[in-house]
Amino acid sequence: MKKCLKLIFSRFTLICLAILMQLVLYIVFPLVISESFQIVPINIVLSIIALFVVLAIINSDMIIEGQLPLVILCILMPLVGVAFCFLFLKIKIPKKVKKYSEYTFNQFGKNIQLSSDVQKLITTDFKDASGVFNYIYRTTGFVPYKNTNTKFLSCGEDFLDSLLVDLSSAKDYIFMEYFIIERGKMWSQIYSVLQQKVKDGVEVRVVYDDLGTISRLPSNFAKKLRKIGIKCVKFNEYSYTTSSVYNNRDHRKITVIDGKVGYMGGINIADEYINEVHPYGTWKDSAVRLEGSAVDSLVCMFLQLYDIQSKMGEKFDKYIVPHQSESQGLVCPFGDGPKYFYGDYVAENLYINLIGQAKDSVLITTPYLIIDSKLKNALINASKRGVDVKIITPHIPDKRTIFMITRSSYKELQSNGIKIFEYSQGFIHAKQVLVDNEFAVVGTVNFDYRSFVHHYECGVLMYKSACIPDIQADFEQILSTAVDMKDYKQNIFTKLFCAFVKLFTPLF
Repeated sequence: MKKCLKLIFSRFTLICLAILMQLVLYIVFPLVISESFQIVPINIVLSIIALFVVLAIINSDMIIEGQLPLVILCILMPLVGVAFCFLFLKIKIPKKVKKYSEYTFNQFGKNIQLSSDVQKLITTDFKDASGVFNYIYRTTGFVPYKNTNTKFLSCGEDFLDSLLVDLSSAKDYIFMEYFIIERGKMWSQIYSVLQQKVKDGVEVRVVYDDLGTISRLPSNFAKKLRKIGIKCVKFNEYSYTTSSVYNNRDHRKITVIDGKVGYMGGINIADEYINEVHPYGTWKDSAVRLEGSAVDSLVCMFLQLYDIQSKMGEKFDKYIVPHQSESQGLVCPFGDGPKYFYGDYVAENLYINLIGQAKDSVLITTPYLIIDSKLKNALINASKRGVDVKIITPHIPDKRTIFMITRSSYKELQSNGIKIFEYSQGFIHAKQVLVDNEFAVVGTVNFDYRSFVHHYECGVLMYKSACIPDIQADFEQILSTAVDMKDYKQNIFTKLFCAFVKLFTPLF
């Protein structure tokens, strides 16, 4: 029933209705009305409406790749174009975000401060890194830390083993925020620990994305967790009246334990992520374990969205603890989200900044490669400067259409010296960027419009951190068996299909 209602009130249904109305206007209406009826005024009215809508599109702050399909639709099919503009041109800030975000941002700012010693460090010893850290700080308020130990976890199996140990040691609280939670072996093991921790008096909070799990979890899943004492919140709980206009999902994957240990990466809570099931061959993913000062940012990141969703106004500082860790390099967890939240496309601009300052190498793993002209030009410019740019995508797809669109990007990038590989053993879901073997980003951000424009995302930027050699070794291991796609060619029909579909990908 829930799935049927979702379909009825979905964006898809609204667009289909607009297309049907357009067909009626263009085909049926002229046939039914007599020839003596003056239909010219209707066309004039539609043309005037289309003109004003196109002007609104061009003057919006929407990315150019998003503006283009809307303009084309408004010219060719005005009713359909207006329907799409209603959905995507001006995304309204949800009322609860608007109401509670100011308070949570104030709490965030009180507990996340750029320390004077780190500020001095990035202007002296780590001067080469100052630009990218300054961008994140000035845009989002997230700061770099120097006292944080990092451990790279190169697969879901290692992630789960490490996570269970840390969850079992929790004394005060556990925060978990995931795009997907699905019942199975992975969740069962985690759930068993969470149940015991609740009995021990540990505060446990869980956030999951309602639309992300709509086909994986029963609608009363959150209620069942709350019954045993877990404070569970659905992010953007499905509403029949808002599903057609609300396109922002919580794609983050975060765990925080006692404010001392944190996890962040691409791994969700479902059995394919630990290769217990194999829907697409071997599932390759990654995460980073943080211990030390940088966990403060994860605490605030979690509480910010939790409080907005649960309509709470609480003090963040009671969950911030002192840290004793000593480590090398700088670590900066950061959040990203719809432009109305942080005011910029944070992750994409961070990647462009990193690629723009690369001197020797850029290595990227991503499950999807659907990028705009800015990021494409950054990659091509780096290659033309003599930087060795390598991109690794899956060899076995989870979404056939997205896979074809990803592959449609290969030829142009390869013709400019960029090397494309596919993960030979299955599906690579890891979102990693390694630049000059000094900078690394591990997180939830895919190289596609949905991650860059629509979703709430997160990642951790590291500079000369202890785990960077492990990330480098992971890339080398992947490349040792990867399929070199230098001779790949798409047939003409696939090219035409991708060219058409790619036009609309920024909107979805």
